[in-house]
Amino acid sequence: MKFNMYMPTRTLFGPGKLNSLHKQVLPGKKAMIVISNGKSTRSNGYLTRLEEQLKLAGVETAVFDRVEANPLKSTVLAGATFSRENKCDFLVALGGGSVMDASKVISFMATNDGDVWDYVQGGSGKALPVQKSPLPLVAITTTAGTGSEVDQFGVITNEETNEKIGIGGDILFPVLSIVDPELMLSVPPKFTAYQGFDALFHSIEGYISKAANPMSDMYAITAIENIGKNLATCVQDGFDMEAREKVAFGNTLSGLVMVVGGLTSEHSLEHAMSAYHQELPHGAGLTMISRAYFTHFINKHVCDDRFIDMAKAMGMEDAKEAIDFITVLVKLQEDCGVDNLKMSDYGITEDEFDKIADNALDTMGGLFTLDRVELTHDDSVAILADSYK
Repeated sequence: MKFNMYMPTRTLFGPGKLNSLHKQVLPGKKAMIVISNGKSTRSNGYLTRLEEQLKLAGVETAVFDRVEANPLKSTVLAGATFSRENKCDFLVALGGGSVMDASKVISFMATNDGDVWDYVQGGSGKALPVQKSPLPLVAITTTAGTGSEVDQFGVITNEETNEKIGIGGDILFPVLSIVDPELMLSVPPKFTAYQGFDALFHSIEGYISKAANPMSDMYAITAIENIGKNLATCVQDGFDMEAREKVAFGNTLSGLVMVVGGLTSEHSLEHAMSAYHQELPHGAGLTMISRAYFTHFINKHVCDDRFIDMAKAMGMEDAKEAIDFITVLVKLQEDCGVDNLKMSDYGITEDEFDKIADNALDTMGGLFTLDRVELTHDDSVAILADSYK
């Protein structure tokens, strides 16, 4: 009965919660609003609503709208420069996981000198200590995918070295997060599925990780149930508020799983895939390798009871064997229309498997240490090969 939990983020959860932002104690007087380089945040009216809320709170704003999917180091450095030039004293991330991740790293690069990779722990990073406190961050998520609104890490890609690494620590927790399912109604079906599976895998990995503990288990199995039983409904009817709310709840819990527990090497493998292929959505990459990945550990019989627990939580009440988990996972992917995703559609070729496996271990090897049995280089290559289409 041991765990270590530190969770300093105030979280406002529920439909309409964005409308109460102006009533909160905000950490500054000029906000750098960070959004993606797409059109949806503006076209759906979310940016205007946020600006109105901040105006009611007496906060000035400046908008940085350059964050791409799988955010790049160069974008983060540009954001840090933008923050200093506009004399912003806190950040507001309005968007999905990429926007929130980029905002976390911008928040400390706005106050610290040098290059992002000076502070990175893995790969070619120099692992220097952060000298100055970051700017405070308010995270407003418009997707149910990463749980980044409640955790202390931001995942950034170094486009010069093809390294995609989680950067962070306790100083990067948002001070306030808003999880408003109303902001998720406009997410298209395909991306609802990708994001939902990302959140689901956070909890699945957390539940079978060596870092699992009574607190992370509580969050993880509840998240798996809420996402597993409602994601297909969200994909098929994006305006079903009850389903959206439950998947959003599962997503936030999955973020907490990463705070009090830990993930496994599945995430390391996908980060390496999308480090080389920028256009690959993270959740899509995870989905591509999930069947082979989890089957590998089921065949090792490292935690059969936990796979049975998850199958039951996802709706197979009569599950009796660990492999039943794969049956229910694949069924959910079929129901969400993502069971036939192809690596080849994103330019991944079979001759890349060795370098992807090497990259995963080199850049995010820490997650490999949380697997219940060692995943070797050859095992990683075999999982990628078995997943290839």
